[in-house]
Amino acid sequence: MSISRCGTPRASRLSLAVFAALVVLSSAHAAEADSPVPPPQATTLDAIRVEGRRAALDAPAGTGTRLALSVMETPAAITVIDRQTLDARGVRTTQEALSGIPGLTVASPPGNGNAVTLRGFSGSQITQLFNGIDVQYASIAARPVDAWQYERVEAIGGPSSFLHGAGAVGGSINYVTRLAQLHDDDARWQASIGSFRDRTLAMGANLRLGGDAARQALRVDVSTRDADSAFDGQRRQATTAAASWLVQWTPALRHTLALEHQREDNDRPYWGTPVRQPAQGRLSVLPGTERRNYNVADGYYGQDILWARSILEWSPGEADTVRNTLYHYDALRDYRNVESYRLDAANRGVIRSGALLQRHDQQLYGNRLEWTHAGTLGRLPSQWNLGLDASYNRQTRFPLSLPATIDTVPLDAITPGHFLDVPGATRIHRPDRTNRLHTRALYLENLTRLTPALSLLTGVRRDRIRLDVLNHRTPSASNPARFEREYTPTTGRVALNRAISPQASVYAQYSTAADPPAGILSTANFGTLRDFDLTTGRQGELGAKFQSRDGRHYATLAAYRIVRRNLAISDPANPGQTVPVGRQSARGVEASFGWQPWQGLEVQGNLAWVDARLDDFFENAGGVPVSRAGNRPANTPARVGNLWVDYAFDDRWSAGVDLRGVSSRYANAANTLSTAGYALWGAHLSWRWQPRTRLTLRGRNLGDRTHVVYALNDGMVYLGDPRSWEVVLQQSF
Repeated sequence: MSISRCGTPRASRLSLAVFAALVVLSSAHAAEADSPVPPPQATTLDAIRVEGRRAALDAPAGTGTRLALSVMETPAAITVIDRQTLDARGVRTTQEALSGIPGLTVASPPGNGNAVTLRGFSGSQITQLFNGIDVQYASIAARPVDAWQYERVEAIGGPSSFLHGAGAVGGSINYVTRLAQLHDDDARWQASIGSFRDRTLAMGANLRLGGDAARQALRVDVSTRDADSAFDGQRRQATTAAASWLVQWTPALRHTLALEHQREDNDRPYWGTPVRQPAQGRLSVLPGTERRNYNVADGYYGQDILWARSILEWSPGEADTVRNTLYHYDALRDYRNVESYRLDAANRGVIRSGALLQRHDQQLYGNRLEWTHAGTLGRLPSQWNLGLDASYNRQTRFPLSLPATIDTVPLDAITPGHFLDVPGATRIHRPDRTNRLHTRALYLENLTRLTPALSLLTGVRRDRIRLDVLNHRTPSASNPARFEREYTPTTGRVALNRAISPQASVYAQYSTAADPPAGILSTANFGTLRDFDLTTGRQGELGAKFQSRDGRHYATLAAYRIVRRNLAISDPANPGQTVPVGRQSARGVEASFGWQPWQGLEVQGNLAWVDARLDDFFENAGGVPVSRAGNRPANTPARVGNLWVDYAFDDRWSAGVDLRGVSSRYANAANTLSTAGYALWGAHLSWRWQPRTRLTLRGRNLGDRTHVVYALNDGMVYLGDPRSWEVVLQQSF
């Protein structure tokens, strides 16, 4: 099945046009290079390319601040996973990149997209950005895609609404795409083949038009992946393409046009595995069902996404920069599946329910204007960033939900039926409602150096959010034909950073956040918004950072406490109704480190502990409100750790191991069900047979551990991948 609105998808047509233009420009450049030129007047030596690695804490802290500060200078827990690290760890998707963030767990069931848990919060309470832009539907829009096109992944822990808008009480993640650059030409490609017929081909190039004196540059990155799965019948085909064109009009003025296209088709996606009945205590699955897929034979999930950005930068003087980003996001997603499975009382058959035909049609238009100034405040050195952000987000959903029980199939079922076999099923898409979200925001950030060693970082943001929902179904008292809501949150941060030395600092910060009451305003309905304002969050954090003078060793430590108020909870006096009086909190410690004891050996890792609690929370259990106060939120582990060890034997051979540990998690708010913790390990061996050519053998989950990465409900869990192998060939030019 392909995704299209009418004929060729809009994203495909525009992408084809962009790539045609790039081919023409590249051909023109090649023709220029082949034209006769005067003989050289001097001997030109061969260029020597020197590759180095920036010290970890010297990296720009783009997601943690809009000012020109490094991770060391920013008083917050910032993680930056650069391209070199992504390659070294064999990262294939954006989901795999996230293990580099302390304390973070992530799973990607098709209906949840990218279910992230960080600092005791999850889902829409974690903002996931694309090049700093929030599409306001991250729980689905951030579904893992191939990571080849991304330059780095960044994250900030804790509330960050003051930077990125409503949401982000637990943290923000930012996926940053590679863009055209003028510093050098670069080209590389990569091919891999692995277990379950997993095949990938990726290519990327940065081309300057004019050599060292170039004022224009083009960049193109393309990757394609075709893979079966460890789970019966699941197959994924995906293509991503990113292209950008940089023009340096004058020394002070430059413009970048950036386009991205993502296309993904998943046939018979795996939705989860039913647990042994009766479900009680520690959940487990029956032997022999670990790789079974109980979705219908024609089950499907697919998405077609287009990003377009126009970035204009003007530097009228050394102290000032004006940056304007005009952006557009267009996404179409389709689902056609039977999604829920439960074992019968005898554990001999699988009861299937939850047939869903769903379409999401989303468009986002926006513009961000920013002015950055470096000067003084009185006599104190000071940096300023002032910004204005305006966006319009429109999404229409087309659901056909058939929640009733469909049938019972054998445990060893291979292809149990088709979607149209379900009573009432049809492939006709009928709109349910359209959510139109208008957002205006004004924000200001300042860094003032009170002394050479002490700096004060402050930020404030004022949002005006207007939601207009149009009901396409039959109006009723609980679902009117149209309703509007407006929210005007103000959020901020104040933080002190003290540099003990050029290589060490300590900090303290206080920050606030505002969260949509229904989690996601772009899909919210009348029932979830009635009588609700935005929920609020606040955090206090203390931290320290250290880095050796040569950048070979570093360590960070952060301790925090977060409180979120006005959660939607069941009304004790009116079962079935909700009231905004709940509270959830988390306190924890995070650490990360890098260590190079001698040449060739590198050790990196992170470790996190969190105590997350539902302080004031009533759950509707069979129509009766039941207090869950003091319990831990579902799918929230208390401890998460990662370790990477790499050793280069010589210039040609290197090897490494990686380990990941996640403690047990509760599967429900009552804390009566839980999933086992797990520890996974992998390894790789690399051989560089030429200076620019490398062959790598990589193994994942080498212990072949069956492990639960996400508890979907009291009858189903989502399992992680079993042991797999991969051979990767990489070459650069």
